[in-house]
Amino acid sequence: MKMISPPRNSVPELEGTCLLDLDNNLFDGVLWLALASGFVLSCLYLLVVLIKGVTMDTVIEADDSFTKILGRRPIVYYGMGHMLNDITAACWFTYLLLFLTDIGLSPRNAAAVMLSGQVADGFATVFVGELIDRFGHFKIWHGAGSLLVAVSFSSVFGGCLPCKMFASSSSTFETVSYSVFAAIFNVGWAATQVSHMSMVTCITLNSTSRVALASCRNAFTMVANLSLYAIALIVFSVVNGKTYADVENQYRWIAYLSIFIGCCFVGIFHLATKEPRLKVGVHGKAHARISWVSWFKRVLYYQVALVYVLTRLILNVSQAYLAFFVIDDLQMTQSAKALVPAIIYICSFIVSIALQEIAWTGPQLKAYYCVGCILWILCGAVILLLNTNMSYAMYITSVFIGIANALMMVTGVSMQNFLIGDNLNGCAFVVGSLSFLDKMSCGLALYVLQSYQNISPLLQGTQFPFSVTRFGLGLVPALCALIGVIVTTTMDLHNPSKSLTAPLLG
Repeated sequence: MKMISPPRNSVPELEGTCLLDLDNNLFDGVLWLALASGFVLSCLYLLVVLIKGVTMDTVIEADDSFTKILGRRPIVYYGMGHMLNDITAACWFTYLLLFLTDIGLSPRNAAAVMLSGQVADGFATVFVGELIDRFGHFKIWHGAGSLLVAVSFSSVFGGCLPCKMFASSSSTFETVSYSVFAAIFNVGWAATQVSHMSMVTCITLNSTSRVALASCRNAFTMVANLSLYAIALIVFSVVNGKTYADVENQYRWIAYLSIFIGCCFVGIFHLATKEPRLKVGVHGKAHARISWVSWFKRVLYYQVALVYVLTRLILNVSQAYLAFFVIDDLQMTQSAKALVPAIIYICSFIVSIALQEIAWTGPQLKAYYCVGCILWILCGAVILLLNTNMSYAMYITSVFIGIANALMMVTGVSMQNFLIGDNLNGCAFVVGSLSFLDKMSCGLALYVLQSYQNISPLLQGTQFPFSVTRFGLGLVPALCALIGVIVTTTMDLHNPSKSLTAPLLG
C-alpha cells in the first residue's frame, strides 16, 4: 500500500533560522501570552468560586436539595469530574490523526483507528447507561471508567506495543493494534462520560442549577483543552521529532502529563462530591424504571438527540481539522497550530462562565443555541473563502468560533435536562443513547472525510483550494449549524419534562 506523506511540518521542530525570524518570535510570544491568560483566568475563577462557596450554605436537606439553587462549590467540584476525559479527548481529536500519519499510517488507516474507538465508545455508552439506570452508583462507574482511561490512553499514543512484541512491520497489523487500544480507551471514556453527565439530573431538579452544572463542566473542558495545548507546546519545543521514535516519544510525554493532570482533578471530584440519589423521588418516594419505549414515543427525544448530535459533530470535526487547516491550507506559522485553538478555548471558557449567571428558561435555551448556530454559519463561510493572503483573519474568526462553541454546547446539553425533567430513573439511558448517536456519527464523518484526504494535494495552487480539510472545518459545521437552527425552532421547551411514571409508593 502506498503511504501518504504526513501534513507539511506536522510535528513542530526547533529550527535555528526560525529563532532569527521576527514574525515567528512575535507569534510565539502571543501564543505564550494567550495560554498564560487562559490559565490565569481559570485559576482566578476557581479561587473566587471556592472563596465564595465557603460563605454559602451548600448542604441542603430533604426536598430542598432537589429544588433550590445549588451553591458554587458543589457546582465547581462537579465540573472537575470530567477533566481527565476532556484532556484526553482534546488530545484524541486534535493529535490522533496527526500522530498516526506522522508515524507512517495512511490517512485511511488513521481514520480506521479513530472509527474503531468511536464505535466502541458508542456501544459502550448505551450499555453503561442501561446498567446505571438499573443499579445506580454513579461514582463507581465514574471511577472505574477513569481508571481504564488512565491506563489505556498512554498505550494509544505510546507506540505500537504488539508490533514490538511480535517484531511485525505490517501496516495492517499496526492499524489493528492501535484500533484495539483505541477501543479499550473509549470504553473507559464512555463509562466516565455517561455517569458524569447523568449525575446532573439526579443532583438537582432546579433548571437554573442544571444549566450551571453543564456550564461549569464546559468551562473545565476549556481548561482541559488549554492545559493540553500548553503541554503540547512545551513538549514539542523540548523534544525533537525528526524520527518515528522521536514522534512516539513526544506523544508519550503528552499522554503521561495529560493523565497526571486529569487524575488530580478526578481525585478532588470523588473526595468532594457525594453520590447522587437515583432511586428516590423528589419527595422521598421510589419511582419505577422508565422503559426505552417511553422515550421513543416522545417527539422531543428525537429533536434533542438531533441537536446534540449536530453540536458534537460541529465541535469534533472542526477540532480534528483545525490543525491541518491552519498549516496546510493557510500555510500559517507553526505557532498558529496552537494559538488558534487556544483563542477558541479561552473565548469558550469566558462565555461558559458568563452563562452560569443566567436564570434559564426553555425559550432562552433555544435562543442562545440559535445564536451559536448563526455564528458558526458565518464562521464557516469565512473559512471557505480564506486564502493564504487573508490568513490573519483566522485569528478573528477563532474568537467567534469559541463563542459559538460555548453557546451551543452548554445549551445543547441543557436541553437533555429539560427532556429528562424529574424522570431520574431514565436519565442514564437518555445520555447513553444520545452519546451513542454522537460517537457513531462523528466516527463515520471523520472516516469519510479522511478517506478523501489524499486528493487535497491535487487542489493546491488555486486561489481557494477546496480541500477536504477546508470542507471539514468550514462546510460541514456550517451545514450542521443550519440544520440545528431549523430543529431548535420546532422544539417545545417551555416547561421541563413531566414524569413518565407514577410513584411506586403513593
